Amino acid sequence: MMADLAIQLVQMTLVLTLAPLLTGLVRKVKARLQRRIGPPLLQPYRDLRRLLGKEVVLAENASWLFSTAPYAIFACTWVAAALVPTFATGLMFSWSGDLIVIAALLGTARFIQALAGMDIGTAFGGIGASREVMIASLAEPAMIMIVFSVALIAGSTQLSVVAEHMLTAHVGLRVSLALALVALLIVALAENARIPADNPATHLELTMVHEAMVLEYSGRHLAMIELGVALKLLLYMSMIACIFFPPGLAGSHAAMPALVLGAAAWLAKLAVAGVALATFEMSIAKMRVFRLPNFVGGALMLGLLGVLLLFVSRGM
Repeated sequence: MMADLAIQLVQMTLVLTLAPLLTGLVRKVKARLQRRIGPPLLQPYRDLRRLLGKEVVLAENASWLFSTAPYAIFACTWVAAALVPTFATGLMFSWSGDLIVIAALLGTARFIQALAGMDIGTAFGGIGASREVMIASLAEPAMIMIVFSVALIAGSTQLSVVAEHMLTAHVGLRVSLALALVALLIVALAENARIPADNPATHLELTMVHEAMVLEYSGRHLAMIELGVALKLLLYMSMIACIFFPPGLAGSHAAMPALVLGAAAWLAKLAVAGVALATFEMSIAKMRVFRLPNFVGGALMLGLLGVLLLFVSRGM
């Protein structure tokens, strides 16, 4: 039991430690594609350290919700990211690594952030919160459809069971899985405020969504939110790798060499996903805000179509 607990703690620590590095990798690749040197890979760690050392500035009309929201958002996101199998399945807390639980934790963090954005009463906070809820009203049903598609194939919503089932040879290539993958990629871009849904590198008031809700934060509060953003990006990349690209994952009660190989495979998948994300963002422009429902609604339609295909024919 102590060994299983140690492995679980290692995964939680790795998730928390590598999340800023993944963000730094995406920024570095984007800068190199723009023929710039760009910030160092470790710049997100330096930014977090600087923010943690700064004093928190609060508005006079800020309530207790505004001060506690960053810690609640960080906690929900970290727990959700730690429940996703990264380098091994069947860990100590794998029984709680359910897709529905992860979606609920992310929804809770989103709800708290929207409330905190409206707490001060600024125009930017209200605009960002309304846009975030608009995206979530389509992204969450799309996520449920994706969960249904995966659960109908694997027979479970637990990520460890899903990953082990996807590793079996009889799964094969399925149209429903392809539709679920595309839908999950769209949801991941929208939920992480990435291009074309949002641009995390700008503060243009006419287009920003996530940044509008965190403009009033500073110091360690902003550090917690930024770390939560990095954790969410790593969470979605790990989830995509776990469900659709599971080769390399160590099995339950695997030996130490298998765990090391699984960790190496996971790091390679994250690196490939980070480079792919940066390349995609450099090849596409940001959408207008009023076109986002069509973009995220496409994920809902793809997820629904995947579920219908599975009901019509289990072989698809």
